[in-house]
Amino acid sequence: MALVCAAAILAAPGTAHADPAPKDPGPKDSKSLEQVRKEMDRLYHDAAVATDAYNAAEEKADRQSDEIVRIAKAIVAGEKKVDRLKQRAGAAARAQYRGGGLPPQAQLMLSDDPRKFLDNAGRMRQGQQATKGLLGELARTQDDLRRYADDASERWRELDANRKAKAEAKKKIKAKIKAVEELESKLEKEERERLLKMEQEAEFDRQAAWIDSGALEEITGKASRSGKKAIKYATAQIGKPYEWGAEGPGSYDCSGLTSEAWISAGKTIPRTSQEQWKQLPRIDIEDMRPGDLIIYHEDASHVGMYIGDGAIVHAPRPGRDVTIAGAGSMKILGVVRPDK
Repeated sequence: MALVCAAAILAAPGTAHADPAPKDPGPKDSKSLEQVRKEMDRLYHDAAVATDAYNAAEEKADRQSDEIVRIAKAIVAGEKKVDRLKQRAGAAARAQYRGGGLPPQAQLMLSDDPRKFLDNAGRMRQGQQATKGLLGELARTQDDLRRYADDASERWRELDANRKAKAEAKKKIKAKIKAVEELESKLEKEERERLLKMEQEAEFDRQAAWIDSGALEEITGKASRSGKKAIKYATAQIGKPYEWGAEGPGSYDCSGLTSEAWISAGKTIPRTSQEQWKQLPRIDIEDMRPGDLIIYHEDASHVGMYIGDGAIVHAPRPGRDVTIAGAGSMKILGVVRPDK
């Protein structure tokens, strides 16, 4: 499938084809359109960074919620254990009261029968140890409950902070996308078409330069079994819309697509492109193989899955669909391998 998809894009502008397409001379205001394109690129990049922050906060909030549930269950279990221990301690106290203030072991020690005294000395020591153990276990369980309560309070504070971070990131995403829409709304239809062509040409030029560098000639790796599964999943999503924060099945953002693709292959990886870059094993570009993830931009704000023949499948940005593009059509930061 990778070969078929890559072959399809090699013949289209903005893909892995090596020979640049002829450029139209364009209108006289091409310089101002180029400035608009660069501003739109900046806004979309900022939206991608905010999306990563949103996804990271959401992932942390999910983990903290799970941890709070675990702590709550531990508290319930601890409270039941304390009740049982208190009942046992109460039974021991009642037995002591019925024996005139002395536990059965002490009464045996005061017996006038020497044989009975010797026979039950061991029982007395066992009873003392049992009582001591009961009180120690009760104290430890109560300490655990106090610690659980403190942990739960801390997790709630962290959860609240991450919810606020998520809300702030959401506001930034919406603001950036709205700014792009306002820019586009001021353009005529012909200008929007020219702007799209300029964007494709810029991607094409970067891809052509990457191929001309000889990088593709050194890449000969074959996909692993799990890598093939991840590619199959990712390419099956082609045509579905980009949506920030989305993990499918109807829409995806860039890291939502790559993380879900690898989950389908039996490998859980970090949710965001920045964490994928930080946590997954890094691979030299010449050692890259289909299924590996290419991380883009200096801040690791975008990710695509390499599918072979100089191509990636990725979820580009708002307003676009999951598609195939040239692996070198954006600035490559590095490559990571989920199944190393």
